[in-house]
Amino acid sequence: MNIMGFLGEVKAELQKVIWPTRTETIKYTVTVILFSIGVALILGAADYGLFTLFSRIIQK
Repeated sequence: MNIMGFLGEVKAELQKVIWPTRTETIKYTVTVILFSIGVALILGAADYGLFTLFSRIIQK
């Protein structure tokens, strides 16, 4: 297959894609950011808790 045929197929496939609207993109982006912050807070709290626990165990 030559490069022009490949690019033609790529263009045809990209025209079939249903692209999200601007509003959907913003909504999905905000959702991902908030979810990431939530996971970071949970992992940070777990890390802090384990660090504190192990520090107390080691100091005794």
